[in-house]
Amino acid sequence: MAPISIKKVLISESVDPCCKSILEENGIHVTEKQNMKKDDLIMEIKDYDGLVVRSATKVTADVINAAGNLKIIGRAGTGVDNVDVDAATKKGIIVMNTPSGNTISAAELTCTLLMSLSRHVPQAAMSMKAGNWDRKKFMGAELYGKTLGIVGLGRIGKEVATRMQSFGMKTIGYDPITPPEVSATWGVDQMSLEQLWPQCDYITVHTPLMPSTAGLLNDATFAKCKKGVKVVNCARGGIIDEAALLRALESGQCGGAGLDVFVEEPPKDRSLVDHPNVISCPHLGASTKEAQVRCGQDIALQIVDMVKGKSLVGAVNAQVLASTFSQESHQWIKLGEAIGSVLQSCTTSKQPFSQVQITTRGDCLKASTGYLTSAVMVGLLNHQSSGCPNLVNALTLAKESGIKVNQNHNQSDGNCLGVCEVEISANGSSYKASGSVQGGLPVLLELSGSVFRQPVSLTGKLLFFKALASPQLLQSVAGLLATAGVEMESFSAPAARTGDLWYCVGLSSLLGDLGALKPSVKEAAQLTI
Repeated sequence: MAPISIKKVLISESVDPCCKSILEENGIHVTEKQNMKKDDLIMEIKDYDGLVVRSATKVTADVINAAGNLKIIGRAGTGVDNVDVDAATKKGIIVMNTPSGNTISAAELTCTLLMSLSRHVPQAAMSMKAGNWDRKKFMGAELYGKTLGIVGLGRIGKEVATRMQSFGMKTIGYDPITPPEVSATWGVDQMSLEQLWPQCDYITVHTPLMPSTAGLLNDATFAKCKKGVKVVNCARGGIIDEAALLRALESGQCGGAGLDVFVEEPPKDRSLVDHPNVISCPHLGASTKEAQVRCGQDIALQIVDMVKGKSLVGAVNAQVLASTFSQESHQWIKLGEAIGSVLQSCTTSKQPFSQVQITTRGDCLKASTGYLTSAVMVGLLNHQSSGCPNLVNALTLAKESGIKVNQNHNQSDGNCLGVCEVEISANGSSYKASGSVQGGLPVLLELSGSVFRQPVSLTGKLLFFKALASPQLLQSVAGLLATAGVEMESFSAPAARTGDLWYCVGLSSLLGDLGALKPSVKEAAQLTI
């Protein structure tokens, strides 16, 4: 991926000072403005290339659509619940977070709540402050020998497991992504949720909030648990159904809850906060000095590395870019965009497209089909999409336009000569182009059945035209161009010598009117690459 220009960054929340320092040391101007209202942020954001937030700033579609220059949204922390990722993707804006920045802090708070639930530490402390000495009221239970169910076995879930195992707890878990054999290496026995619920003395959740996890613990799941099960949520409010939790606490089905997060923050409904068996915190999962330094440092370094074209870490909506940080990938991206632009120009009268098939050939392109597909779509959509297509949003814009995009890679028996083939369908007709990279430059090998004698260099001002092959064709076209005051700088002809064929001419300047070629050609298109 070519380096992205980030000159001005807005930090809209309290982020560790190291974040600003690192960005400014790398030539990025930073403005810090905290506690802005939505309308203020909408007015402010239009001047910036980057935005750094924590969890309080709500980066809505309105904010994103007001950001004319924004290229990246950096979340100094885990999760991006406060960012409209779909709206950002549509505008081609990279959204990244710091997935490991607060891992230890969140895991330690989870363990703290688990221990506090087992021994009623906060309640006992408050009782002492009130002048009481009530040992019997706060009878607890050991964690030793108890079963802890961990829902979500990512970084935080893993750290919780290893820490609680030191207390002699049995750790079981569920995760749809982490392989069971992997979690088994750190002592967690994976199973289905239906198997997990009845076995747990304690349950802790460590998943993102999404449709599949909203209300994961509800009336039905509490009913499947042991009576008196204790639950902890240091992940996202809403993963545990708050109304169902209150009912389970009132009935005794749930013996206690440790909550660091709520659906509404701060919660206006105090029913859970005020419940005697609930230990609550004001979203302190990442509130340690170490986590704040780590998150601020990580997001700044991730932005700097991206700007310098070194790497892309933490991107949640631009995984296709992860393998585009080499000179070779830059060359193939240019090829993909150029092929897309050629086909777009040569089929303007036949559009809209209904389907695009991108095929890569050659061992050297085995891992490149993803970004080449996006690059081709950038070229195809450049002049017909209402958005501004780039590698981040090209496939999203194609889907919105009703274009079906297919991609595949064909091996080549050890031959490393890479070729990208593109076929588009428009109004019942099919158009094809294939190209490669030679000498570090993108070249066109074939256009709709016309295989060029020599590869066409895809750079500069190019005229493509379709005409009936004849010995007089070159002279005729050269004369028409001269009459229009345009010099012919190169001429590429197909290997075939009969029938309607595609030709390419390098121009000194673009023609003012392609109609001037009509006496000699059947179709014509021009573009600058």
